[in-house]
Amino acid sequence: MEVRAKKNLGQHFLTDKNVAARIAATISPEELNLSAGKSDNPLLKEKADEWGRLPVVEIGPGMGVLTRFLVEAGRDVTAVELDSESVEYLAREMPDLKVVEADFLQLNLHDLEEGKEFALIGNYPYNISSQIFFKVLDYKEQIPVVAGMLQKEVAERICSAPGSKVYGILSVLLQAWYDCEYLFNVPPGVFNPPPKVTSGVLRLTRNSRRELGVDEKDFKNVVKVAFGQRRKTLRNSLKGLLGADNPIMSTDLMQLRPERLGVEDFIRIAKALPK
Repeated sequence: MEVRAKKNLGQHFLTDKNVAARIAATISPEELNLSAGKSDNPLLKEKADEWGRLPVVEIGPGMGVLTRFLVEAGRDVTAVELDSESVEYLAREMPDLKVVEADFLQLNLHDLEEGKEFALIGNYPYNISSQIFFKVLDYKEQIPVVAGMLQKEVAERICSAPGSKVYGILSVLLQAWYDCEYLFNVPPGVFNPPPKVTSGVLRLTRNSRRELGVDEKDFKNVVKVAFGQRRKTLRNSLKGLLGADNPIMSTDLMQLRPERLGVEDFIRIAKALPK
């Protein structure tokens, strides 16, 4: 008996096992070591093998097509599932699987894996995917690896570089703490029911940054206010935060629009906020 996909939960069940296997492999030691070989991230180079063996928390396993490949790879999997019908299905079909019946967005993630590090993965519901990644930021010290599938345009936004039209709030906030890689596209036809959009698979690995050198709330506020008026130059969008007489207002940086700035630029602006 299969689980009925529920529109209100944003469910689109992946049916292609080859795609599921590829997604599961994104957090394997082999794939993380390959990524480390192409990266200048010293933490990934040091931790790739260790991170590839971490316990895994999977969001929204549905009928477990991705879950099975994770379990077969020897990973210790905890599945977080809100849909009671899916929970019953998993209990019947995968009785040894650890399942937490809950809304991931409402969970205290320190309670998962007893506060230890874990890798996060999932075929993320499109309607809450951005919220999931904002939550990841709150637990970045516990989640060194994040991978999975979401709407292509959201995945591209997260991984985009400064200067891109889709570069935005999530791009900056996540790239402050993670290396973000867009891995591959997934067509609508491999889902039941098929979504109306193409999906994308990404992987985030924690970088070696341990602090911003500025209050993190100030940093987030600057980024959000700047992109809230992204068509304006920073001089116009941030004058309410910085003050018209702030020395940074006369710099070339403030003549740019927010999509031109990297993480270090936003840190510089946050440091200039009046105390």
